This record gives sequence, structure tokens and C-alpha cells, in this order.
Amino acid sequence: MSRKILLEHAHVAGIQGYEIYRKMGGYRSVEKALKSLTPEEVVDEVKRSGLRGRGGAGFPTGMKWSFLAKPEGVPRYLLCNADESEPGTFKDRYLMEKIPHLLVEGMITSSYALGVQTAYIYIRGEYKWIVKILEKAIAEAYLHGWLGRKILGTDFSLDLYVAPGGGAYICGEETALIESLEGKRGNPRIKPPFPAVKGLWQSPTVVNNVETLAAVPVIVNEGGDAYAAVGVGRSTGTKLISACGNLNKPGVYEIEMGLPVEEFIFSDEYCGGIPGGKRFKACVPGGSSVPILPADLMLKNAKGEDRVMTYESLSDGGFLTGTMLGSGGFIVFDEDQCIVRNTYTYARFYHHESCGQCSPCREGTGWMEKVLHRIEHGHGHDHDLDLLVDISKKIEGNTICPLGDAAAWPVAAAIRHFREEFEWHVRHPQEAQARNYGLGRLEIYYGAVGV
Repeated sequence: MSRKILLEHAHVAGIQGYEIYRKMGGYRSVEKALKSLTPEEVVDEVKRSGLRGRGGAGFPTGMKWSFLAKPEGVPRYLLCNADESEPGTFKDRYLMEKIPHLLVEGMITSSYALGVQTAYIYIRGEYKWIVKILEKAIAEAYLHGWLGRKILGTDFSLDLYVAPGGGAYICGEETALIESLEGKRGNPRIKPPFPAVKGLWQSPTVVNNVETLAAVPVIVNEGGDAYAAVGVGRSTGTKLISACGNLNKPGVYEIEMGLPVEEFIFSDEYCGGIPGGKRFKACVPGGSSVPILPADLMLKNAKGEDRVMTYESLSDGGFLTGTMLGSGGFIVFDEDQCIVRNTYTYARFYHHESCGQCSPCREGTGWMEKVLHRIEHGHGHDHDLDLLVDISKKIEGNTICPLGDAAAWPVAAAIRHFREEFEWHVRHPQEAQARNYGLGRLEIYYGAVGV
């Protein structure tokens, strides 16, 4: 049984409310930090923990914090990125819905470490009911003295606000989030300058994911070394995984880094295997923006070694034979699922969500959608596959933000690993259409939330 760090008390009755959360040890990290640690010591603990950003990039959190500029007389800001718009990912929603005070506590402790006096939770607009949950938790924190002026009688003060977004996927990118929070259109900014130097209102800013900030209290309470002892190598601690698609037990799981992929998919403790005993065909392990892998490469790398749930193991082999852990949106496909239709669905999504600021993304995502639509609807040509690969290469690495890469990688990987299936669609258009119309829709956006 994997150790639970974030979800240890998720099923305790009343844990949403302050009294039960406090009874279960809530806000101890704020007490410890403010009464016995300097801000620099809190940052050092986070560095020692090896905690990496849980929003998808996996950048070391403590190192990111250390980049924050500290000019005299200029305010600093902490922004929580709760714009969870990646298809297949819903673990932050679960965390905020079940244990909102854990995020509030993480933001208070992190703000102390960063010298921040104003912080925001930027949450996707579709999470309206969670906005109310968070606002209630924040009001309780103010009422009991954890937010506001001179917290616990110290010189540290903090105001925390919830800011709902407008429902744009692009606002999950940190600079687009900042633009949106400032009341402007959510277009990504050119970097440099980076947010750590000029972020919100041109002031030093740190942007962290919900799951990242929620891990800070346990790191402060137990020490960075204790957190680093969980996991494998540079993939320390636990990770929340949103498991969905063709699984017997879809849901949100907290796993220790290093869990074998095969165990996660097939053991009764986790996803319980594929419904109906069907063959495992493919997997997208980190949300829709990461490369898809066929079952054999998902379970073992090109060297024949078992894949485990870490940043390093899943990316082993690069994009030729590897993928990414990303945001942990773990989408499983059984033998009946059509890779062509799934790839077309992703292409439609990224074309729709492109901000249009960069020509390669604005035009390229549209071209990929059109070509895939042509193949999917029985009008494909033999040269279409090479055309799609060429388009993806022209998008990748040529845009201001990573959305271009996120659109290009799934298409290129699907053709790389499932080219025969694409070719079959081109050469047997009527059979392909008849087959696809008979398939059920794969639930990849928000699967049933379980354990």
C-alpha cells in the first residue's frame, strides 16, 4: 500500500471544514514556519525535498522559488495555478473539493517563505462549485487568524483571493494566467523577462500548481529529507494520478513515485485492469499533450526494462520510444479504441484553444485538424501522414508558449507508433467509418473520481 501524503485524510468526515481539518493536524506547518523557521530555511527544506512542479513541467520547486527577485519596496506575488484544463486531468479538482484547507495552508506557508503578502488562486471558470468551497475555507482561515494582518502575532501578513478564469486552456500557461488575472486577454508573454522578475503587475511572481503547493505543509512539518526519502531518485515524494479511459476503476490515486506502470494499471489496489478482459492497446500517461505510447512501450522501455511512474522512467528513450509523466492525466485505451479518431479529437481541441498569437500554432493546428478530419471521414490521401508529421515539426519549438508543442507531440507520436492504423483508414475509408460509428465514446476528460 502506497503511503498517502496529500490524501491521507481525504475521506475523513467533515475534513472540508476548519474544525476537523485543524483537529487532524491542519495548519501546523504555518505555526512551525512562523515560530521557528526563517523564510530562507523554509525554501531550503523545499529544495532538500526534491519536490518538482506537479502541473506538468516537473521543474524543481525550491530552485524556482530561489529565482524570485527581491527588489526593495516592490511587492511579490504567489499565484496558484488551478486552471486544470488538460484533458484527462482532474486531480487538482479532487484535492480542492475534498481538502480545501490543505491548499490554503500550503499557500500561507509558501507565501511566508517567499515574502509574499498577496496571493491568488486562479481557478478554471468551469469549477464554479469549487470556488465556493475555497472561499468558505479562506473565510474560515481569516476567522481563525491564519490569514490577515500579523498572523500568529508575527510581522507576517497575507491576503488570499480566489480568481475564476474564463475557461481558456491557454490560461494554464503561467504568463497567460498572469495576463488574464490582470484583466487582459490570456495571451502568453514572450520570455524573458520571466515571472520571477516581472510577473503580475510587473512585479516578482511565483506560479505553482495546486498539488505542488499542497505538498509544502508536509515538507515543512516532516522535513525535506523525509519527503525526499519517498520515491525514486530525482522523482521524490508522491504523485496524484488522474486515471481514466478504459479502466475498471477510474479515479484519483496517490502513488509513491517509482510504482511500476503495470501494477498501477492492473492491480486491484489501483485501476483494476481493463474492462471485459480486453487487450491493453495504448496509453497517454500525462494528459493529452504528451506522446501516446503503445502498450508494449508503456510497460517496458526499449531496453526491456520495466517502466515505473517517474519523470525519468517514462521519458526514457526520448520521444522515439518514451513519453512524459506530465500532469498525471493517465488515459488508457483498450483494443477497440481508434487511435485516428482520438488523435483527431485532440487536434480539434488544440486548434480551438490556440490563442492565435503565433502563426505556426494558429495555422498549423488548423491544418492538422483539417487533415485528420479528412482521414477520419474517409477522404484521406497516401501523403497525408507525411504531411501531418511535417506540420508537427514546423509547429514544435516555434511558438511563444508550449501549446504548440502540446498540439504537435500527440499527432507525431500517434503516427510514429500507429502508422499502420492511419494507413488502414486511408485505404479502407468505408470500413473505417463503419467501425468508428459503432464504437462508444472514450471518457477521457473527467472520469469518475474514486480513491
